[in-house]
Amino acid sequence: MDDTGSSTHSAGVQSPLLNNIVNGTVDYKGRPVLRSKSGCWRSAYFIIGVEVAERFAYYGVSSNLITYLTGPLGQSTATAAENVNIWSGTSSLLPLVGAFIADAYLGRYLTIIVASLLYVLALALLAFSTLIPSDCTNSIDGGSSCSPQLQVIIFLISLYLVAFAQGGHKPCVQAFGADQFDADDPEELKSKSSFFNWWFFGLCAGSTVGIFVVSYIQENLSWGLGFGIPCIIMGFALIMFLFGTMSYRFREKPQERSAFIRIGNVFVKAAQNWRTSYSSVSLQEHQHPHQFRFLNKALISCNESNEDESVCSIDEVEEAKAVLRLIPIWFSCLTYATVICQTSTLFMKQGATMDRSTFKLPAASLQSFLSLSIVILIPIYGTILVPVTRTVTNIPSGITMLQRIGTGIFISIVSMVIAAVVESKRLKTACEYGLVDDPNATIPMKIWWLLPQYLLAGGSEVFTMVGMQEFFYDQMPSDLKSVGLALYLSVMGIGNFLSSFLIAIVEKATGGDGDDGWISDNLNRGRVDYFYYLLTGISVGSFVIYIYAAKSYVYNRARTL
Repeated sequence: MDDTGSSTHSAGVQSPLLNNIVNGTVDYKGRPVLRSKSGCWRSAYFIIGVEVAERFAYYGVSSNLITYLTGPLGQSTATAAENVNIWSGTSSLLPLVGAFIADAYLGRYLTIIVASLLYVLALALLAFSTLIPSDCTNSIDGGSSCSPQLQVIIFLISLYLVAFAQGGHKPCVQAFGADQFDADDPEELKSKSSFFNWWFFGLCAGSTVGIFVVSYIQENLSWGLGFGIPCIIMGFALIMFLFGTMSYRFREKPQERSAFIRIGNVFVKAAQNWRTSYSSVSLQEHQHPHQFRFLNKALISCNESNEDESVCSIDEVEEAKAVLRLIPIWFSCLTYATVICQTSTLFMKQGATMDRSTFKLPAASLQSFLSLSIVILIPIYGTILVPVTRTVTNIPSGITMLQRIGTGIFISIVSMVIAAVVESKRLKTACEYGLVDDPNATIPMKIWWLLPQYLLAGGSEVFTMVGMQEFFYDQMPSDLKSVGLALYLSVMGIGNFLSSFLIAIVEKATGGDGDDGWISDNLNRGRVDYFYYLLTGISVGSFVIYIYAAKSYVYNRARTL
């Protein structure tokens, strides 16, 4: 038999099988996975479904939180707004911890399971806390049989347990979903870009239903039931996630050192060699030799006579540079997050004072307008805007990730201007009808006046939020994808803290000597419109910084989706 012919025939038989194997991934038993039987949309549907359920649960708690704090727990509007912002900020920063644990130790799949179990426990405790009586009665021995603080303590503990749970859940589920698409396959690469759009679509669909359904139950039936339903939904989400296990693709653990160690070592070596001349090292192999030049010194050996001394590789230096390049973009997006977080605090308090008689909407349901606009606009973006812009730019995604982010930031500035104008109109109406001194009065002005600012805020999220998700995932090293998504989430977290800080400063600066400040418990005597104009000015300045950072940014790969 002709060995050459046999070998050629064998290669021809094996080639399709080899092409069908997805490199760098295994199944749940550690075996190589076939492209035709794993990952892609067959797995992504399970994961997007889990995100829909998780967002239903999360927004079922967070959307009406300020109402619960100012109602049953009796906090002032400013205090409640600060507490909501602090909790929301903490919730958005904790994904950094969850992502680190996932990428460095547990892996994304196991982290999701652990976080889901903690989620169910936290929501159960939250529902239980509402059943604790807030009024004390005297016991036989003359002491108090209950403490009014007990309800607050258990509520806050369970609330921050929810924050810890979503901190592990949020970055890992999205990164795990994106892992189901092979970036080396052209068709799956297009699907991955589409995944981020439909991921956000599912996220907003879940939050919209959660806001409408749960907030109505909380205000009209029972707070305990309103917090209990999200607990049940999260239990179903965990079961749904486990059902998809056999179809998932799992990233193989790299044999080399952890990315945290590699990148940290670059900074350590560069610091050790800061006095050393760089003339002895060639720059030809560098992708970006003149950017962050100080890190190039990590390639130098302090003691050239010692051949055993380890130095960093060019790839490791480029990894460190890739992370540093993200910082200006991250920083310039913080003001955007500060603007968007007003939709769950001051926007909602505005709506609570306006005429909602048409459909008797809970004030918290206003946030669903934002999500509803996203649900409507994402299909339009994917089916109309992307194909049209693609014909002009020749970019598969229509526009680059940074262009998408910048477009959303501009829209958010317009939204804040309109919010200020509407608030001025609301205050004028309150004055005309003599309702300025009545904080509980319903202003004869339909709640639909708030619709434009919510719709524009939602439109800005279609561009900026989805753009940031894809950008921070795409531009991070391969084994730090969860951390990349956590960086995106941390933008929103820091934005909430900045909002809380700004509210505190404005309240102190404008409300001294017992006077009503811009942000007053009685919004009719405040000037929230001035606060919105202040945010507009800050946003414009931040947008200029973003444009400069985006223009000077160099993508760490050739493609600029």
